[in-house]
Amino acid sequence: MQIADKSVVSIHYTLTNAEGNVLDSSNGQEPLAYLHGASNIIPGLENALLGKAVGDSLQVTVEPDEGYGPMREELVQDVDRSAFAGIDDVQVGMQFMAQTPWGEQPVTVVKVEGENITLDGNHPLAGQTLSFDVEVVEVREASEEELEHGHVHGAGGHQH
Repeated sequence: MQIADKSVVSIHYTLTNAEGNVLDSSNGQEPLAYLHGASNIIPGLENALLGKAVGDSLQVTVEPDEGYGPMREELVQDVDRSAFAGIDDVQVGMQFMAQTPWGEQPVTVVKVEGENITLDGNHPLAGQTLSFDVEVVEVREASEEELEHGHVHGAGGHQH
């Protein structure tokens, strides 16, 4: 069976950045299972997997527009320390949920200077060219429940 929309796909992968640093990998773990065509993975990887079958291996380079998007400067802002009431020690790398006009969004502290704290709402991989080494290990038809819910159930997927 070839990968197509509405199929459940399991892959082993290694993700590296432009410098060749490993950012994530399924090595030594269960493969990643996703529902093809349901936007469960980034578009550049999903598009490259279309039509592949069990046993296929591929290397995929994904540019920011087909990955986590470009860096958006408007998502980086300075806020006053008073916005962190009850948190005595705000440090670079801490993550918080911020209220935005489009709902809650995760933000990361990227700089702390006195009373000024800089937050970044971009995805940590935004603006990066990503490389995936992928092996397709399983392809099957999705169940009606998986299609209805928009994600894989069972091993490697969502548990209800």
